[in-house]
Amino acid sequence: MKLRTGLAALLAAATLVAAPASAQDYPERPVEFIVPWSPGGGSDTLMRLISGNIADHLGAEMPIINMPGVGGTVGLREASRRAADGYTVSQVHEGLLVATEAGITDLSWDDFEPIALMTASPQYLVVHPTEDYADFAEFLAYAKANPGAITMGVTLGGLPHLHAAMIEQAYGLQFQYVGYEGTGERIRALVGGNLDAAMGDIASSKQFVDNGDLQFLAVGTPERVQEVPDVPTFVELGSDLNLLVTRGIVMPKGAPQQARDKMEAALEALSQDENYIAQTNNAGSSVMFRGQEDYRIYLTKLDETVKSLAEVLAP
Repeated sequence: MKLRTGLAALLAAATLVAAPASAQDYPERPVEFIVPWSPGGGSDTLMRLISGNIADHLGAEMPIINMPGVGGTVGLREASRRAADGYTVSQVHEGLLVATEAGITDLSWDDFEPIALMTASPQYLVVHPTEDYADFAEFLAYAKANPGAITMGVTLGGLPHLHAAMIEQAYGLQFQYVGYEGTGERIRALVGGNLDAAMGDIASSKQFVDNGDLQFLAVGTPERVQEVPDVPTFVELGSDLNLLVTRGIVMPKGAPQQARDKMEAALEALSQDENYIAQTNNAGSSVMFRGQEDYRIYLTKLDETVKSLAEVLAP
């Protein structure tokens, strides 16, 4: 009887120890990072910085899988279908909220578990150098004199489309929109002379600006950006436009709380990593960490803002 009792006690103890072991040991293998955009754009560049620096804080690698398509929704759809076991993460920004409101997808940010907001990136009006305009004032005059003549590269139904439409609305302009899946793709088209203008960021565009292949006309921040101090803000240019992309990490709905907490803690530690901060700043973005609850609140409020502007995208 004592033997049986002792054996039962050992089994019970083993069960108690084994039950949380998988949570305590998470992650036991690499965590796949689905980036729903093409290589070379702002999202890809910034997410690769997270992927390249997270292992020391998470205890596992986080290899990137690029799955572009339909304004970022193809990769997010795949992420939403993955097992909710903590071994898949993806990235969202305002583009998903815009695509949801525009009817591009039935996915919404609330179909995922928000883990952490990580970066904020100013957006720029980028142009191919031309004799028609040398600065924003001349661009404005040319655009007003030639409605619909300027071809503008955006992700149709996505955040770049919204930002370009906000510029149209603020200055009374009319662009001819050309759709591209990601920032990298449309910036390459701009460099190749297939577009007149596009919405871009430092990560995707500054190297071409430095080479003289492209030109920043304006930036959507309240104050000028240190990396490009000669580029005026839209505020200076007569509007109150604030054009920003904030990028965060999400998991499939229902992912274990222990995995979400461990990932959140690793991302918070990364957000304080001086090497990562420097790399992010060099890529033209800023680290802006918000944990699970704060990120959920942020997305809720942001969704309300996007809904109020969604009519700008109406055909």
